[in-house]
Amino acid sequence: MSACFPPRTNRQDHEESDDCGTVPTPAGPTSADASRFQGPHSPPTRAPGDRRHRSGRAPGPRFRVAGADLSASISVFLIALPLSLGIALATGAPLQAGLVAAAVGGVVAGLFGGAPLQVSGPAAGLTVVTADLIQRYGWRTTCAITVLAGLTQLALSAMRVARSALAVSPAIVHGMLAGIGITIALAQLHIVLGGTPQSSALDNATGLPAQLAQLRPAALSVSVLTLAVLLTWPRIPGRTGRVARKIPAALASVVVATALATLTGLSLPRVDLPSWRTHALPGLPEGPVLGLLAAVLTITLVGSVESLLSAVAVDKLAAARKEPDVRIPRADLDRELRGQGAANVVSGALGGLPITGVAVRSTANVAAGAVSRHSAMLHGLWIAVAALLLVPLLDLIPLAALAALVMAIGVQMVNITHLRSVKRNRETLVYAATITAVVLTGVLEGVAIGVATAVAIALHRLTRTRITVEEREGIQWVRVRGQLTFLAVPRLSRILGQVPHDADAVVELNGSFMDHAAYEALHDWQTAHEAQGGKVAFTGHSGGRIAEPASESHACCRPWTPWRNHHCGEHPSAASPEQQQAHPKHQLASGLSSFQRNTAPLVRDELARLAREGQRPSQLFLTCADSRLVTSMITASGPGDLFTVRNVGNLVPRPGEESGDDSVAAAIEYAVDVLRVDSITVCGHSGCGAMQALLNGPQDEDGAGTPLRRWLRHGHPSLERMRSRHHSWARISGRLPADAVEQLCLTNVVQQLEHLRANEAVARRLDEGTLQLHGMYFHVGEAQAYLLAGGESDRRDEVFDRVTPGPPALEDVRA
Repeated sequence: MSACFPPRTNRQDHEESDDCGTVPTPAGPTSADASRFQGPHSPPTRAPGDRRHRSGRAPGPRFRVAGADLSASISVFLIALPLSLGIALATGAPLQAGLVAAAVGGVVAGLFGGAPLQVSGPAAGLTVVTADLIQRYGWRTTCAITVLAGLTQLALSAMRVARSALAVSPAIVHGMLAGIGITIALAQLHIVLGGTPQSSALDNATGLPAQLAQLRPAALSVSVLTLAVLLTWPRIPGRTGRVARKIPAALASVVVATALATLTGLSLPRVDLPSWRTHALPGLPEGPVLGLLAAVLTITLVGSVESLLSAVAVDKLAAARKEPDVRIPRADLDRELRGQGAANVVSGALGGLPITGVAVRSTANVAAGAVSRHSAMLHGLWIAVAALLLVPLLDLIPLAALAALVMAIGVQMVNITHLRSVKRNRETLVYAATITAVVLTGVLEGVAIGVATAVAIALHRLTRTRITVEEREGIQWVRVRGQLTFLAVPRLSRILGQVPHDADAVVELNGSFMDHAAYEALHDWQTAHEAQGGKVAFTGHSGGRIAEPASESHACCRPWTPWRNHHCGEHPSAASPEQQQAHPKHQLASGLSSFQRNTAPLVRDELARLAREGQRPSQLFLTCADSRLVTSMITASGPGDLFTVRNVGNLVPRPGEESGDDSVAAAIEYAVDVLRVDSITVCGHSGCGAMQALLNGPQDEDGAGTPLRRWLRHGHPSLERMRSRHHSWARISGRLPADAVEQLCLTNVVQQLEHLRANEAVARRLDEGTLQLHGMYFHVGEAQAYLLAGGESDRRDEVFDRVTPGPPALEDVRA
């Protein structure tokens, strides 16, 4: 069975780290291991193979490349080569400029950058900006602007302001990228149809009808073929698909289109790489000073923000990656900005396009198993070699194929996931304003308009407070939604004045800020109201009384507090007098009333969204029916996250042995085939009554006995596994179980995972690599979770390791 670790582990063992990243080294005894067995004054112990000079000094550092980096660099190279040519085509720059930028971005940014696994080069995010600069100032001046932008990035990195780039609203960033994507797609669509793009997105959009009337079948057929291969390549089924996907879809689409154009002899414009002897280098900037400064600022802003956000996204991908088991240092954003600046200086000086961190190549680098910055550097080397030696092959590529490839990238920049995130956070107006402004006016102007829109909306929300009053069951209920500032005090005082003097009142404050003026207004009204015989209670999001001492409010009225422990007193509106007389101890009704009062207003919008979109859980969570196991509490999950199946003993009957009860098998089939969950977790717990019954009761193999006994027969394989000499005893966090019951609880989790693998639907998804199985054990008395990771391994040791409390998760919606 598999080895088990907590979700976040320390991977420093058996690794060797240098400035070029972390490279795995063979596991074995080291001097650090030996030092644990020495006394404080023992002579130092050298590890086997630790060669030193006779002087006692270690030899100098050696440049070593891991095999994973070598294979990853080839994968990234195959993606970067056609994309670099396509982006150069889209900007109107010499095609060699794309190859120069890709090579320099790989070597220079890879060597000096702060994100080891990030791959830099020419990116679609700068395409519109660069194309505008080339049309306005010419190519040589654009190269000089790239050098100046790189110098500006170096200055900003010296000021250590890289983190401030992350303060930009995600809606603005996503809107900027989407606007750039729309502009790219409109321009490249003209080349796809066999024409020539105009200078602006608006002209390209208005010129489409005329272009459609003058279609060129050769260019259109090559473009359609490119797009068809690009979209269908990742979806080829079966073993053929697994082999085909080793070749990137971008490369495959360009190769197929080039082969078709060459074999059929189509007359099409093709890549034309002139001699490197005539390659244009930068010249002195020519043009108005303010215009040149704005151009430098635009390249710096867009390139820096895109690079830094890409670095943060790569950090997340590397942290979530399970294989290879290598610790990747977190990105140093100031160093990354310095590396991008150095790369832009070199690229501009050599006549290359502006450089930024590229999300597509970086994602491919992580997915290919890269373990250090060597992969990005090697990819740059391969680009340079191809630019020098593969010119005859590159000259065969039709420009229509590259245009179709870049157009697809532009369309993908309008990300539906980002749009949903923006809508969920109520920033749709900012997103739409940024997109529209970028498309109509340009990147820098569009970002400025997006920032202005975001500031205006923030000020509007700060000053917009909704205050209502209603009577419910004899209680005056005042709701305040929004921030309470001095601007809302007149309206607040007017609403509070409508409350009868001798009435019981509840003031519900649903906001995150209250200034001194609003506090004084509430306090003065409370004092006056209570002096006239009324009662006042203040509540917040959780429903707890704000005026109560902290210790009392924390001791009860929490969502996870059992009914019998609610000693803090019921809210005056928890139940009507009729309910209290008819059901003086009806705890369920009281709990429902508390939910409607405190929790329902907070989750209503999310539940309404789930009702519209349907459930899309990511996990099937199979656990025991024990009342002490609150799944949403121990997993910190919410509505729509878990598809939960509960039964006595968290049992999964073997296929064919359900004995007329198909409920568990039906739930598994529904979760795996219909809901398409990503993983299944079997969760056991300490003190399980079902496991105690298995240990202490008779084994009714003949089907006789009570329904409970007949159900527990599905747990007999777990009992046999525990008693077998062919299986090692499960351990919990490095120790043996406390007693036989705990041993059986742990063994039962492992056995039920075996039953899951025998399920036809589960086995099929496991073979496809689209489903994972996990084991979990929850110790009720310790409130401690233990995780069995890697549930599909064939290792025989069964170890449950403690899940340690890590730092709070910070979700970066920009990634």
